[in-house]
Amino acid sequence: MAYVDWKLKGPKITSCSCDYGCPCEFNGRPTEELCEGLEAHRIDEGWFGDVRLDGLIYAASFRWPGAVHEGGGTVQGVIDKRATKQQIDALFTILDGKEQEPTTIFNIYGSTIETELDPVFSEIEFSCDFVKGTGGFSVADVMELQMEPIRNPVTNTRHPAKIVLPEGFEFREADMVSGTFNASGDDLGFDRTARYGALTYVSYGPHGLIAEESAPAIWQK
Repeated sequence: MAYVDWKLKGPKITSCSCDYGCPCEFNGRPTEELCEGLEAHRIDEGWFGDVRLDGLIYAASFRWPGAVHEGGGTVQGVIDKRATKQQIDALFTILDGKEQEPTTIFNIYGSTIETELDPVFSEIEFSCDFVKGTGGFSVADVMELQMEPIRNPVTNTRHPAKIVLPEGFEFREADMVSGTFNASGDDLGFDRTARYGALTYVSYGPHGLIAEESAPAIWQK
C-alpha cells in the first residue's frame, strides 16, 4: 500500500514509573503494576508530504492501569503552539496512526489507549544532551520532566548504561538516565522521583522505525 511520504527525526526523551531499565522493555511486568509517565520528541528534520515539520516538538503524558499491552490507557498529547494549521493536521495524522503501516509505534501504542484527553497547544521547552546524560521538557502548568545521569549509590559517580533492542519498534538503542517528573489534572496527575528514563535519537516514517538513521555521531561520544 502506498502512503504519503513523511518523517519525524530527532531526539526523543521519556520517563516512566518503572525502576531503572524498565522491565517492560524485556516483556516483563511494570515495576509498580501500573505504568505512567511522560515523553517528548523534538523534530530536527521532518515533513508530511509537502508540509515541513522541522523544529517542532510534540509531547504526551500517559497512564495504563497494568502492562501497556493489556490496554485501558489514558493519554494527553501536547502540540507545539508554533505549529500552523497545516502542521497540526499533519502531526495529528501521523500521531493518530494514519498514512502508515499498522506495526508502527503510533499504531501499536494507539491500540492500547482507551481514553484520549483533549490535546494541549502550548510552548514546550525541550533539552537533550547525550554527552552529559541530561535532558528534560516542560509545559507550563501541565507537565514537567527533568533527567540526569544515574549515580553509583556508593561513589555518587555517573553510572552509564544502555538498552539495545535489535528489533525494537520504538528505538534500537537508548541511554539510560534518571527521570523526575510530574503532571497535573484529575485524569493524569502524578509526581515521581528518580525513575526510569531514556534518551534516544529516532527517525520514524510510514513503515516504522528507520533504524539506519537512529544513531548520529554525537550519540556515540
